[in-house]
Amino acid sequence: MKSCAANALSDFFFEYETPRQVLVRNKRVGVVCRLIQLGVLAYIIGWVFIYEKGYQITETAVSSVFTKVKGVGSTNISGVERVWDPSDYVFPPQGDSSFVVMTNYILTENQTMGKCPELPGRYICKSDTDCKGGTYNRTVDGKLTGVCVKETKTCELLAWCPLEDDRNIPNPPLLMSAENFTLFIKNSVTFPLFGITRSNLVEEIDGKTIKNCLFDPDNSPLCPIFKLGDIVKLSGFTFETMAKQGGAIGLVIDWTCNFDYDVKKCKPKYEFHGLYGNPRVKDTSKASVGYNFRYAKYYMGDKMEKRTLMKVFGIRFDIIVQSLGRKFDIIPTLTAIGSGVGIFGVATVVCDLVLLYVLPRRDFYKNMKFKYTDTAAQDPDLDTGSIKTSE
Repeated sequence: MKSCAANALSDFFFEYETPRQVLVRNKRVGVVCRLIQLGVLAYIIGWVFIYEKGYQITETAVSSVFTKVKGVGSTNISGVERVWDPSDYVFPPQGDSSFVVMTNYILTENQTMGKCPELPGRYICKSDTDCKGGTYNRTVDGKLTGVCVKETKTCELLAWCPLEDDRNIPNPPLLMSAENFTLFIKNSVTFPLFGITRSNLVEEIDGKTIKNCLFDPDNSPLCPIFKLGDIVKLSGFTFETMAKQGGAIGLVIDWTCNFDYDVKKCKPKYEFHGLYGNPRVKDTSKASVGYNFRYAKYYMGDKMEKRTLMKVFGIRFDIIVQSLGRKFDIIPTLTAIGSGVGIFGVATVVCDLVLLYVLPRRDFYKNMKFKYTDTAAQDPDLDTGSIKTSE
């Protein structure tokens, strides 16, 4: 027993086994094998290493965005001229990565809390029974009092009066001058894994340049100052169309950097996408077109609280930072090479299937690939049979 155990251990530590290879001279099988191996090699080199850059590690950046809008516009309504600066038309004014620039509005002044009839054509009634007192309706601007006003044939409301009339949106937009306003974007990104920090104020943008440059995709693609009209145009829309009822634009700052090269070559690319809809579709029947919101300014007048209500139509700008940093690393390189070597085994499997099950001389190839051993010749006490062993 001890001798058997010692022999087994000796065989385990001091012997090496290797499979026997059979060289098959068959043109069709050889061509199939080489084509498969060539395809695998092309996949490893072309897709894994060149296109997917499987020899590099990747990381997304931590980023921050500051914005500043500049420009002065003016309106003249019923002979009353007013000047608008960024404090009036930018919401919120803190310089966030998402903000709204007002381009059109409906103003309702001197509102006081009281009772007044609904606007003509809205919540029509014939008698007081049509107006359920003490109830609310999401389509009206106040609380129903239960009275039907005969002059307007609409229900009476407890609300801020006079009611806002937003049925006619000003056209052309009142603040068309916003087309010439400018947007300054300051963006910084950090790749913690690589210890690299970059800003969109790259080496080419110095103090003198930033005072005079204006973004142009061809002539000045790195300038961080944009004209609002150009942003809308580059997103595929016309400024007047979007300014009337508002809309939304996504401004994407793309940081795709290969840090195997000089860090100075890591520069931002700006892309513009209209989130307002499809500029090629002219369907005016769509519900909830554009972007708008309301805000009110409260004050005291004649010893009572009053307010000025403004319905703002504007363009919302969402600045989105997307990033991907790459750099060579030995671990993904070895992983990609190892997986590629493993895929080479596909050629052997396919060629074996062709040899053993497809070709006319498959029985001959089976005899060459497998060795048959008669167990009875080895030990007469064992049952007669045969063992098929692959080498």
